[in-house]
This record gives sequence, structure tokens and C-alpha cells, in this order.
Amino acid sequence: MAVLVEAISVIVRRDAIEARYSGGWQSFLSAAPNNTFCADDDLVRVGFMSPADVEAFIRRLEKDGLTFIRNQQAIDIAVVDQMRGPTIQAEWLEFSHLTMGTKGNKVAACWLIEGPRMAAGVHVPSKQMALATPEGWRYEDSLSANFKFVADEDMSENLKFLRREDGQDVYLDLTTGKEVYIGRTQA
Repeated sequence: MAVLVEAISVIVRRDAIEARYSGGWQSFLSAAPNNTFCADDDLVRVGFMSPADVEAFIRRLEKDGLTFIRNQQAIDIAVVDQMRGPTIQAEWLEFSHLTMGTKGNKVAACWLIEGPRMAAGVHVPSKQMALATPEGWRYEDSLSANFKFVADEDMSENLKFLRREDGQDVYLDLTTGKEVYIGRTQA
């Protein structure tokens, strides 16, 4: 099985949550700051649209017993970019863009990989792989179908802030004339 990766995803090993997270699984569930949570048997994913929100969530996970990085390796937690994959080496994690359904829709996903890698390339456990997604997730409404990235240094040139609404920053995309939304977990 695999977990969906959209925007900036924080991926956590379930065995680490059960072994080291203060308060265990239920406490971890309470810590998830938004409704992007999904999990398979091995991994948990929480998604973010802002690097600052990712950093705040990882600080909380570390405070509660998990380890992000040691010796330039992801230990219990990995940060995975929807377009590029893991932001730091994570020997236990595989990432790829997978075809979903019969229409050829592509989604980013990652899954746990244990043991030695036999060759270069992506290691897929089987030809058919189930994908864990957040409750209510639909491809048509997702970031997988409607992704747009604007670098921080280009925000003022491409986006005009309009308002904050229901935990989202709302901008006018100056290139398309449409409103775009950046979900936030902190002000």
C-alpha cells in the first residue's frame, strides 16, 4: 500500500509513532493540525501548503519523541515534495508518480521499503498498489489534478493577497485572474 503525496507532505513511520511518540497513536491523531491525514499499515501522511507550517508540525513531533534527521538521514519523519520527492535521504521510503485509474491520472505517492535495494530505479512492491488518501479526497478536486507552484520569491509578482478565510490565505493569481487558496495551519 502507499500514501498520497500532495503539496508538502510530512510522512511518519507508524512503527515510530507506536514505539516513541508520547501518548502513542491516539495522541498523534490529535496532533494532526488539518484534515489531510491519511495512513496505510506502515506510513502516515499529513499535508501542508506552507513550509512554515511543515516546520511547526515537525517541531511538535520532535518534542513528542520522534526524530526527524540524524547524520543527514530521515529517521522517523520525512518531508516529501509532490513534484520532487523526499527533501532529504530516507532509506526506508520510496517515492514515485503513479498512474491512477483508467484515465491515466497521475498522483504522487510514497511507501515503506525495507531491506536492501536490488537495483537502481523505483522499487514497487506489486503491480497493483492501493493508495491511502484523506477522507473525502477526490482526484478531480485535488492538488494532484490542479497543482500550481509559486516560489516564495515570486509570490508578490504572481499573487495578490485578498483575505484570510476558513484557515486559508486567499490570493488573486495575477497570471490567470482566478482566486487561489493556500491552506494554513497557523496564522
